[in-house]
Amino acid sequence: MQVVPTPRAPRAVVIGAGIAGLACAVRLRAAGYGVTLFERHAHLGGKIRALPSLAGSIDAGPTVLTMRHVFDDLFALLGTRLDEHVTLIKQQVLARHFWPDGSTLDLFADQDQSIGAVRAFAGNRAAQQFTRFCTRTRRLFATFDQPMIQTAEPSVPHLTATVLRNPQMIPAMAPLSTLRTLLRGAFDDPRLRQLFGRYATYVGGSPTHSPALLSLIWQAEAQGVWVVEGGMHKLVDALETLLMVNGVDIQTEAHVSRIEMQSGRAVAVHLEDSTRLPCDVVIHAGDPRALATGAFGESVSHIAPQTRAAKRSFSARVLSFAATPTGPDLAHHNIFFDADGTGEFRDVMAGRVPKAPSIYVCALDRGYKTAPPGLERFEIITNAPAIADDAINQNTDPEDLDPWIHQITRQMEAFGLSFSPTPNTQTVTTPQAFARMFPASGGALYGQTPHGLTAALKRPRARTAVTNLYLAGGGTHPGAGVPMATLSAKHAVEAILNDQTSTSTSHPTDTPGGMSTG
Repeated sequence: MQVVPTPRAPRAVVIGAGIAGLACAVRLRAAGYGVTLFERHAHLGGKIRALPSLAGSIDAGPTVLTMRHVFDDLFALLGTRLDEHVTLIKQQVLARHFWPDGSTLDLFADQDQSIGAVRAFAGNRAAQQFTRFCTRTRRLFATFDQPMIQTAEPSVPHLTATVLRNPQMIPAMAPLSTLRTLLRGAFDDPRLRQLFGRYATYVGGSPTHSPALLSLIWQAEAQGVWVVEGGMHKLVDALETLLMVNGVDIQTEAHVSRIEMQSGRAVAVHLEDSTRLPCDVVIHAGDPRALATGAFGESVSHIAPQTRAAKRSFSARVLSFAATPTGPDLAHHNIFFDADGTGEFRDVMAGRVPKAPSIYVCALDRGYKTAPPGLERFEIITNAPAIADDAINQNTDPEDLDPWIHQITRQMEAFGLSFSPTPNTQTVTTPQAFARMFPASGGALYGQTPHGLTAALKRPRARTAVTNLYLAGGGTHPGAGVPMATLSAKHAVEAILNDQTSTSTSHPTDTPGGMSTG
């Protein structure tokens, strides 16, 4: 279905075409707005990005889809279905886990299968503990989904009232515990503690400092994991096509340099080439710290002030390459753990690249019903710290990446896994590179740190102190990750529609096309 602009439709500008910006454009267009989407890079997608190889485009960011209903709802807004634009393959194996002692564990989409796998892996008591853990996290997810994730303005009183209505949730929350402490009580087997502690890294944190409540992240994956055929970047391609068909003006390599204010209202955006575009609404769909640090002008630098001082989340080193693997059978998602479950987090928390990190290996051509090709696409991710502000403007990465490649290669070879050709440093994306790609992020991939019980409540919200200026993206509420960033667009556009009492008022134009230069 194509949405046709209504006469004198209000004009919206979206800054940043990551998944949040794309979702904002969909929602605004469905609401009848004329939309211009500005992206500073030559491609859309933000952190959903791909690199070329002899085996085809290789993801260099998120690798799978969870919380599918978020994306089904998004496509439905423009009268179409997600399945009509991308092919999704539900994964029966959620992830395959490897330990240096030779043990392995698959977790499945079917909980009974997972229980059986845990029983074979670590015994009956471990299976019982896993069952209780699943029950606990499922209840946590169900309890906090509406008052936290689905709510644009979560508050301590609202959350407290939710808990008081369900007092049995207080011990499940373990409000005074870290995730690591919770897992110590939940599992006797240290490998299972290590496995479920890993979910803190989904939001850029350490299990030693993240609140126990983050155990509910497991449920986002337990409820279903889908592979996008061809790679996650195909989802971005589908959204781009859908937006273009529906008349959204998409401009790449367009650097917004300033948000213009008049009488406390955002009224226009200025590009680096001196183009000015008047508008009724602006959504900044990037790291909100860019506003707070003055990247869009002093007049909006008071927005999201907490981001200036807040500690940043983890970053990562990401290696994308094509090769033929030898060794253990791989699923789509594979995690190779180090024997020491805490060393890498001590290193990252101290600002060091881990000496012996856990290694995430995404075999992009696995998880289908057909055998993988001879030359496969892989993405390897290890945790790394964000970088200091004074290092961001350096044009090259200060570190030699060869030792890191050699380290992870040796670690994988200890599991019997090797690649031909052996990957090199040419397609490594570092925290420094992420910092250059995403202004004011410091290379952090998830915005503010998730550490501390109230960290989730300290993220910037969709509404700002400036009339007509709104925020979306993984650095805002409800947080990081593709589904959450997509939901942030829902919060932003719902706030706009609630705040805009009339779409029939006149909006500023300088030329018939609304653009001016000079």
